[in-house]
Amino acid sequence: MEKWACTVCGYVYNSEIGHPKSGLKKGTKWENIPKDWICPLCAVNKDQFEKIEEKK
Repeated sequence: MEKWACTVCGYVYNSEIGHPKSGLKKGTKWENIPKDWICPLCAVNKDQFEKIEEKK
């Protein structure tokens, strides 16, 4: 499971959930999201997200 956080508003994209409202089906990996996809909360570009490293 990958999670990516928006550095502007804190929205977290979870690949297990996806984001159906913006066309991202469950299981959509970050690298498969179109480059022009924007944050559903604050509308910044995909390049404003950082990967959340899981603690072990």
